[in-house]
Amino acid sequence: MSGPPISLADLPLEARHIRNPQAIHPDLWHASGLSQGLAQEVGGTLQPSVPSGHAALDAQLPGGGWPSGCLTELMVRALGMGELRLLAPALRLLAQSGKQILMLAPPSMPYAPALAALGIPPESFLVVRASRGADRLWAIEQSLKSNSFGALLAWLDADVPPEALRRFHLAARQARGPVFLFRPMAAQNQASAAPLRMALLPRGYPGLAVQILKRRGPVSLAPIPIAVPLPQRAMRPLEDRMAGAGVPLQPNRSAHVPSQHTRPALDRLPLPGGPLPRDSAPHPARIGPSFTH
Repeated sequence: MSGPPISLADLPLEARHIRNPQAIHPDLWHASGLSQGLAQEVGGTLQPSVPSGHAALDAQLPGGGWPSGCLTELMVRALGMGELRLLAPALRLLAQSGKQILMLAPPSMPYAPALAALGIPPESFLVVRASRGADRLWAIEQSLKSNSFGALLAWLDADVPPEALRRFHLAARQARGPVFLFRPMAAQNQASAAPLRMALLPRGYPGLAVQILKRRGPVSLAPIPIAVPLPQRAMRPLEDRMAGAGVPLQPNRSAHVPSQHTRPALDRLPLPGGPLPRDSAPHPARIGPSFTH
């Protein structure tokens, strides 16, 4: 004969820990449920997750948003498919709070008018250019150790030594903001110390779907559809040029990856000055008003 329900507060301390293992340590959780968060305590302050701006995605992320103090790997099939637009709501929140956003070795310089159209001040970005793989790994580790950013976005190749990812993971535990690593889709089957790994899938341009590959919680089977924003005001110069050249603006829905004519300016258009130089060492460049024309 069953009695009245027992609350967690009525249980002995040892039993409470079994029911709530994160009371013992934040890295412990039940595999049948999501971890309550991946944030680490930095300087005596617990760093909370940053809302992604997509309710369906936040519901599936441990902590209810992009975690601070750990690595998040984003696998992309092709660069420029909307990975930055996916992060735009979170980056806007960080920029509005005065945080600096560090971009390390992006494939092309971000388009400042598109950033402004999404509500992200271009001057909030600091871009570090590094063409060689060894320089990128060194710059990422040093940036993580500096802990002087609101968010770090880095682009890496498919072949990254597992020990490098392990060092990044340990260094990121002291970060005060989210850390994103963009990698090719081929890297999804490689071992990684990143606690959160996701694959970005094209779905009816300009939409995306997010497949969670690894998280602190149960296995996620179904991709999560995401309606990513389009910076329409920043697209106007591109549309004007295309209209003058007689190029149609209809999306190429038969392809898995949007054509170059329909990809958003934020992800595709470089700043004036041509391709990034192949430097022998990484160095920073700030996006300012002179880059918005």
